[in-house]
Amino acid sequence: MSTIIRVPQTNQLQRILRDTYLKFLIEQDTPAILAVEYVQEVIVVPSTSLNSMPNMPNYILGLLNRRNKILWVIDLAQMLNLKAFTADTKQYNLAIIKVGQIPLGIVVYAVQGVTQFAPENLQSVQGLVTSTLAYYLHGCILQQQEILLVLKAEAIVQSLVIHNT
Repeated sequence: MSTIIRVPQTNQLQRILRDTYLKFLIEQDTPAILAVEYVQEVIVVPSTSLNSMPNMPNYILGLLNRRNKILWVIDLAQMLNLKAFTADTKQYNLAIIKVGQIPLGIVVYAVQGVTQFAPENLQSVQGLVTSTLAYYLHGCILQQQEILLVLKAEAIVQSLVIHNT
């Protein structure tokens, strides 16, 4: 008896990836999602593994050597002008994202897994968040007990805030 495994066609696979998100808390009370197509890996790293850099904004935590590659690590909550929580942390929940050829480590409060949403569930954030925060969002997903912020990986990586430091 043989088993047939059906692999989705390329366009089906792309749609599945486009609708799949990493779910996490930016800060203790702020849930968010980020398209998995940009997520390279999610790890927990000791705070001592980051090399801090002088004369950098507070949200830039430093450099990380991961698999013989150096990448910047940022406190996502602090960069988004939310409550920073990393000051006395002994370890970080870190999502390594990559847009184009640019990798970036983003520290989040907690990782909650992977979830899926159809694009038609996306709602506007107008009136819900500040204009500064809205720049980093595709929108939000309204659920029964929470509002999920849908982050733009491109805006985070290419942010003038990061590149003009």
